[in-house]
Amino acid sequence: MIRKAEIKDIDRIAVLLEAIREVHHQIRPDLFKSKGSKYNKDEIKELINDESSSIFVYCENDIVYGYAFTKIIEHKNDNVLTDIKTLYIDDLCVDENNRGKNIGHMLYDYVINYAKEINCYNVTLNVWMGNDRAIKFYESLGLKPQKIGMETILK
Repeated sequence: MIRKAEIKDIDRIAVLLEAIREVHHQIRPDLFKSKGSKYNKDEIKELINDESSSIFVYCENDIVYGYAFTKIIEHKNDNVLTDIKTLYIDDLCVDENNRGKNIGHMLYDYVINYAKEINCYNVTLNVWMGNDRAIKFYESLGLKPQKIGMETILK
């Protein structure tokens, strides 16, 4: 049910990306546009073929109901950071009509196992304040805050 994304999945992934953009737009319309997507179809295709990133999809009957975009981030010989290999979850989404079926949990577990296979030290992600549903979901999986981004809005 979970596999790496293929070219045939792009259209469905694009629909889910728009749904995530809408969630973010509702939370922060000052930052997120009312139309568009984080990645267009050509960019999704590039990510599918990129060695440093993976898109995992949850499918039933060849229909994508969820995805996890991941990217390998490595720090080597940094002035401050230890040498570390991180798997960053760039985006995780489950179709609105299929939430509560454990799909997000299964995708997350799959990502964790993948990160272990490729010898990552940790798995990280970002979540926007105000996205309380996502925050609760990630906390239920055992994630803890690593750092906090702060802002002042200048009017």
